[in-house]
Amino acid sequence: MRTTITLNDKIFKALRIRAAESNESVSKMVEDAIKEQILEDLEDLQTVNKREYEPTVDFSVFVKELKADGLL
Repeated sequence: MRTTITLNDKIFKALRIRAAESNESVSKMVEDAIKEQILEDLEDLQTVNKREYEPTVDFSVFVKELKADGLL
């Protein structure tokens, strides 16, 4: 599938240079970066799902505890 994206000129220049140095196309590099980000997001979601039933701590309560313990 073809699509259009808008990149900062300097970012695109760096991408073109990197692509030329690695003998990869700009398209392949962009696609690989997107795949990597999607996989990272999936890992994050798996971690969130594993921790779904962990007890939560109110941030202000946590800060008060840190202060009481002399850590802040």
